[in-house]
Amino acid sequence: MDRIRIVGGRRLEGTIPISGAKNATLPLMIASLLTDQTLILDNVPRLADVNLLQRILSNHGVDMMVPGKRPGESQEFGHTLHIVASRIVDTTAPYELVSKMRASFWVIAPLLARMGEAKVSLPGGCAIGTRPVDLLIMAMEKLGAQIEIDGGYVIARAKNGLKGGEIKFPKVTVSGTHTALMAAVLAHGTTVIENAAQEPEIGDVADCLNKMGARISGTGTSRLIVEGVTRLGGARHSVLPDRIETGTYAMAVAMTGGDVLLEGARPELLQAALDVLKQTGAEITSNNHGIRVKRNGSGLAPVDVSTSPFPGFPTDLQAQLMALMSKAKGTSRITETIFENRFMHVQELVRLGARIHLDGETATIQGVERLKGAPVMATDLRASVSLVIAALAAEGETMVNRVYHLDRGFERLEDKLSACGAAIERVSG
Repeated sequence: MDRIRIVGGRRLEGTIPISGAKNATLPLMIASLLTDQTLILDNVPRLADVNLLQRILSNHGVDMMVPGKRPGESQEFGHTLHIVASRIVDTTAPYELVSKMRASFWVIAPLLARMGEAKVSLPGGCAIGTRPVDLLIMAMEKLGAQIEIDGGYVIARAKNGLKGGEIKFPKVTVSGTHTALMAAVLAHGTTVIENAAQEPEIGDVADCLNKMGARISGTGTSRLIVEGVTRLGGARHSVLPDRIETGTYAMAVAMTGGDVLLEGARPELLQAALDVLKQTGAEITSNNHGIRVKRNGSGLAPVDVSTSPFPGFPTDLQAQLMALMSKAKGTSRITETIFENRFMHVQELVRLGARIHLDGETATIQGVERLKGAPVMATDLRASVSLVIAALAAEGETMVNRVYHLDRGFERLEDKLSACGAAIERVSG
């Protein structure tokens, strides 16, 4: 099993190209099930989760083509996927596939909307809380689906098609909003989605669906209106840049010092996180090429932050901020309000010398002057990259084990960091 070896203490200088957003790519790929025409996605990141979803979709009869390399192309920017679901041959998503990635459960919505039936295993995925699918099921029931759960499978039927209705989520849910959108676009009549998630990835999926012929309005607000259409066509769409990858590398620069351009990044996608970084003492500027992050040798200032749905501070940057605050001059507090059980990185950061106290959903971080390298173990995607950030500033060598978590969400992480001067390498076996 691969590991990543890091020798800390080097400043980061240079340019890091930002990949397409994983959290938009996956639902965009799933949306291909809604049409028998070709969906072309550009700027698709090369990630383990993308490869896994390709296998899951192929089980339904979806064909995928990745064009070969063209003159002058490099792997710095994402590749292009041609996705064709001309004929869906199987409306069952089995446990052995869905259990490997939670987002694959979302296939239930387009399968139900297009085929009138779906049988999808209850999901598995990252070990960060229960993240139940009850809100997703509620959304489909509001559109007239008959749902039963049998033998670990959700069986959904709508023999005469889905019908527009009002879906009001009791709490903000990204997965629920994605599912409701994909179910509603082919429903008869108009659907109103209240308390919808406002994350940029929702807007990206809605933009793509509209290119395919859907009629979605209200994007970027908590109230989405979907006028159902009888069929969708093909489209070409470029995946928006990954705001979580952007924030992660921005925190790595703040941690180590240096000056890095995050090429292709868009500040409006993560303004709350950039504002927090400015509070720590980092210089953040934006231009047509991306976001530039700079920090001189002065110490990091502590911050108090609570995670919240967009446009607030993202839960997917909580672990990275905690790593950064482990070297702040003073005491920081981070409160996690989105997912329970999302502090599994704490004990591994402590192994590097961090001083962190947990009290319920709040972590208190007492900044230390020095971190020291040690062997650590990744527990989930965002936790694993927080260990990389800490290791970049730790004295000596850190070995990060179980890096398959990193490969799920960060494209060529060690290549991007080493190109900016980090002493980081992948060790096989």
